Amino acid sequence: MSKVIELTKDNLNEVIDNNPIVIVDFWAEWCGPCKSFAPTFEAAAEENDGVVFAKVNTEEQQELGSMFQIRSIPTLMVFKDQIVVFSQAGALPASGLADLIKNATELDMDMVRKQIAEKEKESVAKAV
Repeated sequence: MSKVIELTKDNLNEVIDNNPIVIVDFWAEWCGPCKSFAPTFEAAAEENDGVVFAKVNTEEQQELGSMFQIRSIPTLMVFKDQIVVFSQAGALPASGLADLIKNATELDMDMVRKQIAEKEKESVAKAV
């Protein structure tokens, strides 16, 4: 039984809103690197309780691919407290994925929110 869930436009908000950390793998059936990365992603899901692992089939969920501006696959995206804190195309080795999970878990979200607020202030100042 896989611990990885299929993410769709119907369950996206519920999954992101109700879990502190969600790691999303955007993939497609025809993508060789995606298929190579799948066992690594599945193994990480088995090893990391408290982190939700989800997959988006970009062929079946084109709306989500478009919403998140997915340009190449595989692409990994990490949500922490409903904020995208990581987004990168390309498969990671198991050690890289483990580091990403560790960093996401330890990330200080108060600092992230502060940085976002500062950038928003700068954007408003430039627009005026």
